[in-house]
Amino acid sequence: MSTYFTKDHEWLKIEGDIATVGITDFAQNQLGDVVYVELPESGKTVAQEDEVAVVESVKAASEVYAPIDGEIVEGNELLVDEPAKVNEAAESDAWFFKMKLGNAAQLEELMSEADYKAFVETL
Repeated sequence: MSTYFTKDHEWLKIEGDIATVGITDFAQNQLGDVVYVELPESGKTVAQEDEVAVVESVKAASEVYAPIDGEIVEGNELLVDEPAKVNEAAESDAWFFKMKLGNAAQLEELMSEADYKAFVETL
């Protein structure tokens, strides 16, 4: 399993041709207490950087973008009923959606965990 990160503070874990996507711990920390999550519909085809989901906190609303081209195969329904899970487990159980990879070459444009940590230190 490989994990990648984006400059928009999303992570994606690749298993075969499926990417599980969520927001990073840094992002949930910036947002504060998450109170609402809007998930994408399964079957929707998306392009890299399309707005796919929405996360709202007591401080702000923020979009979650598609890190690569692909097709949404599942949304994490747990977050609809328990949006606060994003604050507890942003980089594990509180993933937002799963997508089928449309263009695996786009993964090369993303950051490794070490690169992402270095990027966050510049913010």
